[in-house]
Amino acid sequence: MAEYLVLRIDESNAERAHWIAMDAGGTRRSPPVTGPLEEARADIGNRNVIVLVPSAEVLTTAVDMPVRGAAKIQAALPYALEEYLADDIDKLHFAAGARRGSGRVPVSVVDREKLEGWLTRLLEAGIEPWSVVADNHGLARIPGTISLLVAEQRVLINDGGDTELVMEGVSPAEALTAIGAFDHESDDQDIVAQALPRHVLVYCEPEDEARYQHDWISIRQELDSLDIKLLADGVLPRLAVTVANGAGINLLQGEYGRKTDFSQIFQVWKYAAMLLLALLVATLGSQVASYYGMQRQLSGLQQQFQSEYRQLVPGAALPRDPEAAVRSLLAKTGQSQAPQLFLRSLEQLSQAMQQHRNAAIEAISFRAGVVDVRLSAPDVATLDSIQRAVAQSGRFRATIQSTDQSGDRVNSRIQIQAGGA
Repeated sequence: MAEYLVLRIDESNAERAHWIAMDAGGTRRSPPVTGPLEEARADIGNRNVIVLVPSAEVLTTAVDMPVRGAAKIQAALPYALEEYLADDIDKLHFAAGARRGSGRVPVSVVDREKLEGWLTRLLEAGIEPWSVVADNHGLARIPGTISLLVAEQRVLINDGGDTELVMEGVSPAEALTAIGAFDHESDDQDIVAQALPRHVLVYCEPEDEARYQHDWISIRQELDSLDIKLLADGVLPRLAVTVANGAGINLLQGEYGRKTDFSQIFQVWKYAAMLLLALLVATLGSQVASYYGMQRQLSGLQQQFQSEYRQLVPGAALPRDPEAAVRSLLAKTGQSQAPQLFLRSLEQLSQAMQQHRNAAIEAISFRAGVVDVRLSAPDVATLDSIQRAVAQSGRFRATIQSTDQSGDRVNSRIQIQAGGA
């Protein structure tokens, strides 16, 4: 299972960080550690590094984007959000997440200088991030539940849908009030509002659980239920579980996206590729050698044939088809091994006619290996029977070429050729 080192940059001290090793299933592979950023490098090993940056520095929102495709969305984001941003869009970096079930696209916006500062500091510490995510994305979005993480004088909150906020200096009850969780349904039937979930899940450290006792009482009175989970080991393990499972918007997109290192990919397959190339070269060499060998044999046979042909037929032009020339010479000398088509076809035809004495042969001709027979019969069925009788031995192919009625007789022409049907 893939493992990650989740590293959270300390907002109050750029030289310090918090990190923990997790696998994709949410199991801890190391205890949480706090120390100088450079020391985290020793725990990376083969793990991918997920860097959590302060969510107070990253705007998280969701927008309606009719366009499809990552490149088109990336290009359209600055213009879709321009009117809602105080800073010049050229100074900001935009990153998009996967489109949600609501059809809206989650977006993270960060100042370019701030992002480049984080990346530079990581590079100086010898750390190459696999992804950079705002730490509020470590608070899981649970459909039908309002989730809060209370720590460090901040409240991270989401409603399980498209609302995700980071609020400073407020209590949990004030944060819920801000998103409208305590609003009662309107008596005005003309107003239809999207109701927020009535269940609240809170993550907090033990001291915050004691500090906000009055908030917990008011929340239980206003909403259906409240579940409090204590963070005995601090905030990082809770955030790490979520981002190690792939949650959050990776800020390393567009010009900040990771470049594919093809040299590293080739390095893994170098020896296999070399063996494959050697096999291809050897195969091709063998084929080329075989081809040239056959060409030499062919040239030798042609020269031998031409020499012997000139001796047999002095003064004659060399034939274009040696095989046909050899057959012709054998036929002339009486040494042809080809079947005597004419005589044997007559023998086969004679046997067929003996079976149909009411049919008569009118004429027979032989030319270019084809026996042409003209005959008459009382009906077409008799002609068809004669044709099948000639062809039944398999040595000849007999075909009826034409028929015509003449009085009470049927005249026909049958062709007989070598080779069975």
